[in-house]
Amino acid sequence: MSYKTILVHLDGHSRNAQTLRVACDLAGQFGAHIAALYALKQPPIVAGLDPGAGALLQYQFDLESQLRSRAQEMVSAAEQQSGLSIEWRAANGSAAYNVITHARHADLLVLTQEDPEKRAGMDPSFAGSVVVGTGRPVLMVPYAGEFPKCGTSVLVAWSGTRESARAVADALPLLKTARQINIVSFNPKGDSQWGDIPGADIGLWLTRHGVKVNVRQQKSPDVDVGNQILSLASDLGSDLIVMGAYGHSRLRELVMGGATRTILQSMTAPVLLSH
Repeated sequence: MSYKTILVHLDGHSRNAQTLRVACDLAGQFGAHIAALYALKQPPIVAGLDPGAGALLQYQFDLESQLRSRAQEMVSAAEQQSGLSIEWRAANGSAAYNVITHARHADLLVLTQEDPEKRAGMDPSFAGSVVVGTGRPVLMVPYAGEFPKCGTSVLVAWSGTRESARAVADALPLLKTARQINIVSFNPKGDSQWGDIPGADIGLWLTRHGVKVNVRQQKSPDVDVGNQILSLASDLGSDLIVMGAYGHSRLRELVMGGATRTILQSMTAPVLLSH
């Protein structure tokens, strides 16, 4: 398996340029086709019900036009810098629906972590909905910081679950090229899900794929797992975190697992998530 089609989501905000650079680096590394999808959901307006609706509608139209133009400019700049040809796509309507639909025909989705101060019409649950709904690995790039490298030193947060196994398999192309990989089980329990030595079995599986790994366990019951992951990633100098994403719908509300929610909100390095 390799990444041969990479989809990158754009919403026109400045941090998309960093996300595009990460996507282009991966496309160059794996010889992949790259497609940039501009998708932004605007809040609905019913004209005629409010005297100011027309002016507000015009404002939203102008804002969307500016964001689209900015996204296209970033794509052009990324093409010049990387030497790659990037396919441009644009979609109207539900951003989450469109991103999920396009990503299902790609090997990897790359998107920017949501900046809570710059959502511009985005559904607050956008990222979680995409991660849970797409059926593809999602590489999320933080909205703050610079990431010239992604995948040279990898922290795999292993929990022995279906989602965790899916994430490791989805990350295999990156793991094969990494210089250092740490498989870490956080607060492992003494049950069959973890195995006799937590992380050892998945480490052996990776070894058979030619991937050298370090296996370790970390127990800090007083600290939630999400913050343990972020802290250890910083200590190890990891430029990529690989983990399963846990979430489900309840009464039309998306409920994310505690560690997943922490990572989505507070990530400090790119994170590859699989559900």
